[in-house]
Amino acid sequence: MSNFSLSLRPLHDRVVIQRLESEEVTAGGLIIPDTAKEKPIKGTVLAVGPGSRNDTGQLTPMDIKVGDCVLFGKWSGTESKIDGVDIVIMKESDILAVLTPAAS
Repeated sequence: MSNFSLSLRPLHDRVVIQRLESEEVTAGGLIIPDTAKEKPIKGTVLAVGPGSRNDTGQLTPMDIKVGDCVLFGKWSGTESKIDGVDIVIMKESDILAVLTPAAS
């Protein structure tokens, strides 16, 4: 994760994610050129909104928090570049899973 120091506050149930870099070498040792790399579907959460409002106006808090490593769809969200940092902004519902370290 880079040193992200931008004051960016997503609205409602949106999340700001920085994609993790994809592997440049396969398990067999072949180097993958940039033109053949797939978009990473894994990223680190940089910022989260306050949550969405239900029908009665009560705030539903977010399950995702800053620093979480998440999986999301390849074409999910809106890509942008802010201060040289490539980010993706998406709704929390577009996130498929949170990755947690395995217990040893």
